[in-house]
Amino acid sequence: MKEYKPRIVDRILKRKLKGIGAVLIQGPKWCGKTTTAEQIAGSVLYMADPKNEAQNMTLAELDPQRLLEGKTPRLIDEWQLAPKLWDAVRYEVDHRDGLGQFILTGSAVPPSSDHIRHIGTGCFIWLTMRPMSLYESQESTGDVSLAELFNSPEKITGTNTLDLDKLAFLTCRGGWPRAIEFTDETALDQAAGYYDAVVHSDVSRADGRLRNPERVKLFMKSYARNQGTQATSEVIRQDMEANDMKALDSSTVYSYIRALERIFVIEELKAWNPNLRSKTTIRTSNTRFFVDPSIAAAALGVVPGDLTADLKTFGLLFEAMCIRDLRVYAEALNGDVYHYRDRTGLECDAVIYLRNGSYGLIEIKLGGDKLIEEGAENLKKLREKLDTEKMKEPSFLMVLTGTGQYAYRRSDGVYVVPLGCLKD
Repeated sequence: MKEYKPRIVDRILKRKLKGIGAVLIQGPKWCGKTTTAEQIAGSVLYMADPKNEAQNMTLAELDPQRLLEGKTPRLIDEWQLAPKLWDAVRYEVDHRDGLGQFILTGSAVPPSSDHIRHIGTGCFIWLTMRPMSLYESQESTGDVSLAELFNSPEKITGTNTLDLDKLAFLTCRGGWPRAIEFTDETALDQAAGYYDAVVHSDVSRADGRLRNPERVKLFMKSYARNQGTQATSEVIRQDMEANDMKALDSSTVYSYIRALERIFVIEELKAWNPNLRSKTTIRTSNTRFFVDPSIAAAALGVVPGDLTADLKTFGLLFEAMCIRDLRVYAEALNGDVYHYRDRTGLECDAVIYLRNGSYGLIEIKLGGDKLIEEGAENLKKLREKLDTEKMKEPSFLMVLTGTGQYAYRRSDGVYVVPLGCLKD
């Protein structure tokens, strides 16, 4: 058996189970949800086990409580295959005397909620799991803690061991636990396999609508080209139509987005709406992102060598990897990740916002002194726009980079941190 690599979500799961009857872990297929839950589960029900699937589905209809018997916390894997289990779990939580009774895992939202009569308030807590961050896959040194940056340290130190070639490989490989054991093309095959599964079956299972795989490929390629932007559905539609003789409409594009969100392939970045000194209009459109940069690489058909030869595309996919890692780290801090853009064109690639109102502003740059300086100036411009009489001062300004050997604090207070140094 392969050694289990600890995940940041491990301690979050343990904490949540202490205060609630059931925890639902949701996230993309292959990201490690079941393996993580198995580390703490007292017993396990695998709903999709081929040997017992038919029996499990029958019991879920006739006697769902029978499936919930076992040592706690009882793990119910791929619960969404039998949505009636939701209310059965809720009922058991309500009538048992104890916390941490169940862990449910699912790589899709049920296509229909017809069999779910109660949303689960007071019984369930939701926990989102994503592919592994560089710190979890042990490619980041973890010398710089995101949590510590919220204390505005006067000095930080960190050493980055990732060069451009390694970063390109990690971008195309992604954070899939099955892939990190390999260091060659076998690792890239995992992301390609995930992409193929999405195109040929998973996207249709998301909502029960049969879709043409070639059309799905066109959509994912167009979405990948527009990743990291606020491209409208109409822009994506036109891009698809340029490569497809059949006319499309924006509602079709939207249905693809919704289906891929249901299976956690797409996770878009919402806009941050702070208090400003001036009446600047803030753009509220989501920024387009796949949950892992390797999906975009597979959709575009690019390999590490292609990225190092095309730094513009590399920069877009590197940004996606940074957003993935920041989301993993922010989750551990009870925080969320947003983006900012206003009508003047001023942007901030990522805003880490914590529940206590603290926040940090982050610009993402692949590398180079000129780009780092540009990112730092943008951050300072945004800081000047914020109305700090109505909200807190930002805890930190950070340029998150790909290259560069060291993490440091500049004389103007802006932190420069390579992704290969960062942890939660």
